Amino acid sequence: MRQVRADGYQEFAAARAGHLYRSACLLTGGDTHLAEDLVQETLGRLYVKWGRVRRAENPAGYAQTVLTRTFLAHQRRRSSKERATDVIPDVPAAPGTDSSLRLTLVEALAQLPPKDRAVVVLRYWEDRSIEETAAAMNASSAAVRTRCVRALARLRVLLGDAIGEYVTP
Repeated sequence: MRQVRADGYQEFAAARAGHLYRSACLLTGGDTHLAEDLVQETLGRLYVKWGRVRRAENPAGYAQTVLTRTFLAHQRRRSSKERATDVIPDVPAAPGTDSSLRLTLVEALAQLPPKDRAVVVLRYWEDRSIEETAAAMNASSAAVRTRCVRALARLRVLLGDAIGEYVTP
């Protein structure tokens, strides 16, 4: 049974882990430790259901949906408000990146409510349609549209005029 479950899982997990981690970092507002925990929990859940996941039309989308739902479930827990530190580690930036803009965006995302943050990450980072975002969040398309408008308006307020160059509704 275990061999059947593991067929293809390791390759899938290795290929998607980095992408899931980047998405988790955005969802958590830059909390890399929580992002690692969310990715680990997501991969664990995928392993348990691997027989169904590998037959899915879009296993990568399924994994992203599991990550989003895991994040939202974590936010509902009382312990999710605990933070070990407020300091983002000093990591060298990749050449050609605007690290100050990246940090500003991550800090602004962290100030959004969890569901608004999830909508922004899915719609604009993951480039998902409204319907795909709604399915991932167990919400209606109208609710996702409303959240998008509200979340982007809040980001514009938090970031000022700089956001207009990078995010358009």
